Amino acid sequence: MKFINPVIPGFYPDPSICRAGEDYYLVNSTFHYFPGVPVFHSRDLVNWQQIGHCLTRPEQLELAGLESSMGIFAPTLRYHEGYFYMITTLINGRASGGMRNFYVRADHPAGPWSDPVFLDWPGIDPSLFFDEDGRVYITGTNGFSGEPAGIYQAEIGLETGKLLSPRQLIWTGTGGKSPEGPHLYRMNGWYYLLIAEGGTEYGHMVTIARSTGPSGPFEAAPGNPIMSNRSTGQLIQATGHADLVQAHDGSWWAVMLGIRPVSRRHHLGRETCLAPVAWSPDGWPVAGNGAQLELEMEGPDFYHGPRPAEARLDHFAAAELQEYWSFLRNPYPADWSLRERQGWLTLHGSAVTLNDTDSPAFVACRQQHFRCAFSALLQFTPEDGDEAGLSVYMNELHHYEIALTGVNGQRYLLLRKRAGSIWMVAEQAAYAGDTVILRIQADRKGYSFSYQLPGEAEWHLLGHAESSLLSTEVAGGFTGVYLGMYATGNGTRAKQPAYFDWADYRIDE
Repeated sequence: MKFINPVIPGFYPDPSICRAGEDYYLVNSTFHYFPGVPVFHSRDLVNWQQIGHCLTRPEQLELAGLESSMGIFAPTLRYHEGYFYMITTLINGRASGGMRNFYVRADHPAGPWSDPVFLDWPGIDPSLFFDEDGRVYITGTNGFSGEPAGIYQAEIGLETGKLLSPRQLIWTGTGGKSPEGPHLYRMNGWYYLLIAEGGTEYGHMVTIARSTGPSGPFEAAPGNPIMSNRSTGQLIQATGHADLVQAHDGSWWAVMLGIRPVSRRHHLGRETCLAPVAWSPDGWPVAGNGAQLELEMEGPDFYHGPRPAEARLDHFAAAELQEYWSFLRNPYPADWSLRERQGWLTLHGSAVTLNDTDSPAFVACRQQHFRCAFSALLQFTPEDGDEAGLSVYMNELHHYEIALTGVNGQRYLLLRKRAGSIWMVAEQAAYAGDTVILRIQADRKGYSFSYQLPGEAEWHLLGHAESSLLSTEVAGGFTGVYLGMYATGNGTRAKQPAYFDWADYRIDE
């Protein structure tokens, strides 16, 4: 039976996968969003359900002061002797000028996960390999100043995080830029080293080499790259950063990231895709159909069709937020609550706005589909300067809002657009009430912003905005668009809280 890529749409990049029996688990990068590193579960490799996050506590993940697209890079997930291990890099950027690699572990991937074990290891994209003789290896990229670009490795003491052997360069790749994202596997007497090359843009590719020992020397596959959609007409592009898994029926599969550009610009982020892996008679793998990832592909024999899309209507009645909600960096506890008003999400707007590299009162989910609608019922009594509403957010320099605000003693509904240094209130309408339903509708090329009075059927359009101005090619960075609820005092603490009775993400495709 065929399935449709991406299998996890939206901003879910750098997938890493492992198997425990007939259960499959997958993690992704989250950069400056909190909680960090979502964990997904599947029984068929196609239908995935989020079951938690690896990094849910400030003690595990401190993101304060980080610029957009800093934070958590490229995790690897592995299962060994009853424990799940997630290893990753926290890049501090300009906040403290460095990076730290660490791992956490859990006896179940839904958590809770341990506090970090920090490693004496530079670079990014660390991966763990558990060999049959009990030795554990860490593999990653160049990191020290002056180190040649390539893949580095050492034996590591897992409990202490200390290296047990010298750090050494084991492969420089096939000549593509930025050799990264390494994973080591042992199969049929060979050690296979899978990496990404070409940069995480349109030249991205997956390459592989093998050796009779874990430290090399590594021989490159004659058919490299074993996966790349560069210079093709495929609807999914920039495929790379893959991880392999052998299914419980013996078949092989690869997960990898890819993008779905609209007129050579993509705004949903890098997404998780799946491809079959075939092995040649001489022992080399090829992913996809002729080393290409297609939008529609043949699934595993144990895949029996797509599950219905999950409803994303949240009435905020639970004690905790649903797993799909995120914050920008570590949220301030005083900024939000599910208990202050039962059955409502309460946001206390602070001096922090969506233009700041800080944590505003902002609760958001990823936009996962080109055609979708995000709406919420807001109850808010703004004073001058206070505002609350919905945002389409890429980063602090590229976002759109529809909001209820106070100006000179009057209340208004506004549509604001920001694209770099261009920042404007595009539309504004007087509004006497304190309760309103706000809606953002998306299609492939843009967004429309409208509002509705409770109890009425008519929607009132405020305006439109282009998705291309929120694309990675314009806004930069490594993330994708979020849709969310926010409140702010615009430089001061808002005097009144904003209450959201419900929020609804609805697929229109």
